[in-house]
Order: sequence, then C-alpha cells, then structure tokens
Amino acid sequence: MEKREKILSGLAHAVNTARRNAGMSIRQLAIAADLEYSLVQRISKGKVNIQFTTLVALIEALNMRPEEFFARYEVAE
Repeated sequence: MEKREKILSGLAHAVNTARRNAGMSIRQLAIAADLEYSLVQRISKGKVNIQFTTLVALIEALNMRPEEFFARYEVAE
C-alpha cells in the first residue's frame, strides 16, 4: 500500500469511528456537514483526498475539536 493510500485509509477510519460514536449515518453526517452524500461516502471508504475546509466541516458536524478527531487518526505502517 502506498503512503497516500495509507493516509486516506487512516482518515477514513477516523471519520467512521467518530461518526459511529456520534450515532450518525453517512447521510446524516453529510447533511450536518453540508456536503454531498457521495463525497462523504468516498471519504468514508478512503477513496478521495479532501480539502482542509471539507475536513473542518466534517469535524464540526461531528461536534468535535480537531485534537479529538486527530487522536483517532492513525496511519498504518
């Protein structure tokens, strides 16, 4: 697995863990973040590299602080 894929996989894991802990579906997260469902779905699968503003929108929709979110983020070795 390439480094980029590992990074995106780590981001997907962090988003999915936080989303599940918040009791939200992908659709609910997309609505709360004011993002397209298909984008959030691809992020959740680790298939897309996102902009910083998209990441902030997701973190805010999850009612988290950035440091809380990134505590869940790990890149596979």
